[in-house]
Amino acid sequence: MSAETLWPPIRLTLELAGVTTVFLLLLGTPIAWWLARTRFRFKEAVAALVALPLVLPPTVLGFYLLIALGPDGPGGSVARLFGERSLAFSFPGLVIGSIIYSLPFTVQPIRSAFEAVGERPLEAAATLRASPWDAFWTVAVPLARPGLIAGAVLGFAHTVGEFGVILMIGGNIPGATRVLSIAIYDHVELMEWGTAHVLSGSLLAFSFVVVALTLSLQKKMGGRDR
Repeated sequence: MSAETLWPPIRLTLELAGVTTVFLLLLGTPIAWWLARTRFRFKEAVAALVALPLVLPPTVLGFYLLIALGPDGPGGSVARLFGERSLAFSFPGLVIGSIIYSLPFTVQPIRSAFEAVGERPLEAAATLRASPWDAFWTVAVPLARPGLIAGAVLGFAHTVGEFGVILMIGGNIPGATRVLSIAIYDHVELMEWGTAHVLSGSLLAFSFVVVALTLSLQKKMGGRDR
C-alpha cells in the first residue's frame, strides 16, 4: 500500500464532489426557492421528479443516463462538438450523473430552510422598497444559510459515497473515472484487505462527521424557528 495507490482515487473523488457540489447549489437553490414559494398546482409533482433518485435503484438511473450520455444520445451530440464520441466514461459524464443523483439531497434541506423563513421577513423587505431579487439575497439567503450549508454538505457527501451510478456511466478507468468507492470494490475483489480497510475507514469517519454536522445544522434551524 502506497500513496501512489491511495491518492489518485481520493483526488478524483474530491474533485468530482467539489465540482458537483458547486453545480448542485447553482441548480438546486433556485429549484428549492421555486418549490418553497410557488403556488403552481402541480409543484409537488415537480418535487417528486426531483426526489426520484431517492427511491430509484442506482442501476436503473445509471442505465438511462448511460443511454443519454452515450454516442446515440444527447450527450453524444454534445460530445461531438468538442471532438469526442460520448460523455459516458468521462469525468464530465460523472459530473452530470452525480448532479442528477445527488440533487434531492441538496434541494430538500434548502427548500425546508426557505419555507421556514416565512412571509413576514420578505413582506418587511418589500415595505422598505426592496426588489424581489434584493429580498432574496439580503433576507431569504442569510436566514436560510443553515439549510444551504446542510444541502451543500449532504450533496458533497452523497457524491463521495456514490457507487452504482458511477460504475454504470463511468466504469473503472484509473485516473479518469476510478473514484474512491470503485477503488474499495477493486481492493476487496483482489483481497487487498489492508488497503480496503484504510479507504473504508476514511469514508466511515467522513460519514460520521457529515451526519454530526447535518444534525447540528438541523438543530440550529429548529431553534431559530422556535
